[in-house]
Amino acid sequence: METHDIVIIGGGQMGLSLGYYLRRAGADFLILDAEDGPGGAWRHGWDSLRLFSPAGYSSLPGWLMPPPPHAGYPTRDDVLDYLARYEERYQFPIRRPVRVETIERAADRFELVTSQGRIGARQVVTATGTWSKPYIPDIPGRDLFVGQQVHSAYYARPEEYAGQTVLVVGGGNSGAQIMAEVAPVTRALWVTTHDPLFLPDDVDGRVLFERAVARMKAGPGDEPVGGIGDIVMVPPVKEARERGDLGSVRPFERMTETGVVWPDGSEMAVDTIVWCTGFRPALDHLRSMEVVEADGRVLVDGQQSIKEPRLWLAGYGDWCGPGSATLMGAARTARDLAALLTLSRAAAHQ
Repeated sequence: METHDIVIIGGGQMGLSLGYYLRRAGADFLILDAEDGPGGAWRHGWDSLRLFSPAGYSSLPGWLMPPPPHAGYPTRDDVLDYLARYEERYQFPIRRPVRVETIERAADRFELVTSQGRIGARQVVTATGTWSKPYIPDIPGRDLFVGQQVHSAYYARPEEYAGQTVLVVGGGNSGAQIMAEVAPVTRALWVTTHDPLFLPDDVDGRVLFERAVARMKAGPGDEPVGGIGDIVMVPPVKEARERGDLGSVRPFERMTETGVVWPDGSEMAVDTIVWCTGFRPALDHLRSMEVVEADGRVLVDGQQSIKEPRLWLAGYGDWCGPGSATLMGAARTARDLAALLTLSRAAAHQ
């Protein structure tokens, strides 16, 4: 059986960042990616998606993202171009499309059961992210609704909903950006659990990343640090604010066949609901290992699984590295994790 010291599951920004450091260390590794091409979750972002930070602050290790050929922060397409060129630049051992179905334990290794056969690994890093596990809350009556429901993971462009009555549900950055672009062409209403928290106009993703790091370092008695869910005032959101399109209402109580029912008992007819309600870790391939907890996460010490020390996780959120689910944070997490992986492998050979 083909066997490697380290197999990384996931060829997105975290997988590539790890590949950079492992390649530099001369490690024997392989990256398995379920996508048809480079880019990871960025392949599925909506058409107008933009970063929150300048290119130089949104780069993977070793090579700064080139400034975009247009004004403003990089777009989704700019990121996709950068990630594809990054792969080509460093010639990582990436195999795609390969889906890891499950992982089995053997005496001295794992055996990964994949869509292209079995592959052995002495250590596994799972970096599958969250995009493929969109979360929609279990609202009473949701299965009765005959209109369209789309999660932000599958939202593409506002023209698809022109002339409709649309509810955008979720008060984070995706909710704000999607509300900003559907409002001019639909009868849109933004539904949030509380008044959205807007950052000052001059605050961007650099500040959000530092907040994430500060939260991880904070002690029990420290003042809480703002979350990375606070809304960044990217240009489309600023324009929506100037138009008066960023007002929001509190959630509806249930759904009907044709719409929703508000807390006061009034009903509203709705054509489409866009759920900007977040994601969960994509860890179905670990279920057979009995390391996934009831909350959908894996217990980790840093990035190392507590129940299975040969298993590592990265890029799912702050619980496995501050800001690790961002371009900016992936490099820092990958640097530290690559060092631990090589040390662990060296110890196993002694």
